[in-house]
Amino acid sequence: MGSETGAATGRLTKSLGLWQLTAIGVGGIIGVGIFSLAGLVAHGDANNPAAGPAVLVSFLVAGLASAAAALSYAEFAGMIPRAGSAYTYGYVALGEVVGWFIGWDLLLEYIAIVAVVAIGISGYLEAFLAGFGVELPAAFTASAEEGGVVNLPALVVCLFVTFVLSRGTRTFGRFELVAVGVKILLILFIVGLGIFYIDTGNYTPFMPNGFGPVLTGAATVFFAVFGYDAMSTAAEEAHDGRRHMPKAIILSLVIAMLLYVAATLVLTGLQDYRDIDPTAGFASAFSSVGLPVVASIISVFAVLSILTVMLTFLLGVTRVWFSMSRDGLLPPWFAGVDRHGTPQRVTWIAGVAAAVLAGVFPIRAVADLTNIGILSAFVVVCVSVALFRRTRPDAERSFRLPWMPVVPAFGVLASVFLILQLHWQTWLRFAVWLLIGLVVYFAYGRRYALLNPRSPHHARRETVPPAE
Repeated sequence: MGSETGAATGRLTKSLGLWQLTAIGVGGIIGVGIFSLAGLVAHGDANNPAAGPAVLVSFLVAGLASAAAALSYAEFAGMIPRAGSAYTYGYVALGEVVGWFIGWDLLLEYIAIVAVVAIGISGYLEAFLAGFGVELPAAFTASAEEGGVVNLPALVVCLFVTFVLSRGTRTFGRFELVAVGVKILLILFIVGLGIFYIDTGNYTPFMPNGFGPVLTGAATVFFAVFGYDAMSTAAEEAHDGRRHMPKAIILSLVIAMLLYVAATLVLTGLQDYRDIDPTAGFASAFSSVGLPVVASIISVFAVLSILTVMLTFLLGVTRVWFSMSRDGLLPPWFAGVDRHGTPQRVTWIAGVAAAVLAGVFPIRAVADLTNIGILSAFVVVCVSVALFRRTRPDAERSFRLPWMPVVPAFGVLASVFLILQLHWQTWLRFAVWLLIGLVVYFAYGRRYALLNPRSPHHARRETVPPAE
């Protein structure tokens, strides 16, 4: 990845091509969703009945809803190739207040994603160590809500990834390209080998508890189908953002969905959904058919491949924070960089926050918090793209969303529908975060925003890269 070249008002280095961008998108999409959430939704938990083999339908429903938003992102990314993703699109199309709230939303969302992924990695680490007869104390492998004290492996993984990212991101794009290649090969290996051990009897009953848990599952696995959102935060660092960003967004989602469909069919075909380990699904599935060595190999490579998701979204936090600080909505101090062009302050703040979430909360609670955030962002992006097409019909667009306004309208309805499937505790946590954001905006953001003529930062508006 390119690095920041200055303080919050600086510009980002252009260093990413089409395939690096696509790799970042796929790297952000494929990870804990396929290696952990698929098993969790299929198996169910104390508060959510099992979706069973119909977890495949959960992914398809989530993917269909995500596709509408992906096309909206693609039009905006080709028109406004700036860092910030949904924050920037909402800011440009709907104004400062909406931009602020979606940016504030994204900060929580990306931090929560890093936490979810860390919890997912924790499950596979436990499975790997168990293969060698090493059992970690139960008190330090689960949250208090799950009967433990703290999920120590998840906490440590968050801090490790934060340390890695704090060392610099100049070679991140190349690393992601290689790591995603390894990840895709792992999934193809799982599918190719698993086909020979599928018991079609495990597909019955396909939908054991009706369609309700499948829809609830779609709201949970939605986490697994929007990595292109984090990739779009790097638009300003693309060599040809207007042309490559739309292609990379669509390519990454198509590749990921094909792999998800194949992998979920194998997972629920190898093992009865009631016996799948909700924290390390594929490891337990291959162990159940007498392939414990393969299960150990999967555990190792699952950990390595899931790490790329953490790096992608932790990087996304820094880019959104960078954009908000550059626009004056947050103090420039947060986006300050060191001599290597690395935003150390915000990287460590976000990393420690993710570590706390990963150590204290169960995976489903954090995943749902992530999903309500991204679904809210999708609503804003879909509304923004329709409004911008109406108010700025002559703006240069390298990609035009088809079937306007049907596609963005479907995106809004699908996102709202999935939000309604989430539990009230998720709504409450999200509302508290937005309330804190409201206080911060009126206490600081509104006064110091570049758009405010009385802002001390108003004079540096010209140093910010143009929105178009």
